[in-house]
Amino acid sequence: MFKIGDKIVYPLHGAGIIEDIEEKEILGEKSAYYILKFPVGNMKIMVPVNNCEDLGIRYIVEEAELMRALDVLHESKNVMDSNWNRRYRENSEKLKSGDIFDIADVVKDLYIMDREKGLSTGEKKMLNNAKQILVSELALVRDLNNEEAEELIKECLKE
Repeated sequence: MFKIGDKIVYPLHGAGIIEDIEEKEILGEKSAYYILKFPVGNMKIMVPVNNCEDLGIRYIVEEAELMRALDVLHESKNVMDSNWNRRYRENSEKLKSGDIFDIADVVKDLYIMDREKGLSTGEKKMLNNAKQILVSELALVRDLNNEEAEELIKECLKE
């Protein structure tokens, strides 16, 4: 069980901080909820304490893992399906996993593909979403603001 002040990652939303734990009655059922604040987008959400494992919520990574994830951004593009629909589904699965290496992979591959031949509107949105998820975790691990974290990711992608 997480506690107030813990820095966690909620797949598809990014990294945030547990601000509070509240008991709420919803649809006649009392449950404990984490109140999460996400620095990117300044969003707050409630997550049932009992659902954290099912949702894939995890602690943010340590600096060493973060470094390895940033190294992924330097690698060459993976072989990707030429069918945009299958490619979109594969990338969606990677994002849902919440794994920082999978997220870095999606950012890198879509960024390279965008530079080479452009992306569909859906894939551009996915690239931006994946980048924001990576930015949010990087910002919390290194105690950076969003702009600094985004700039660091841009630098990694350019090299």
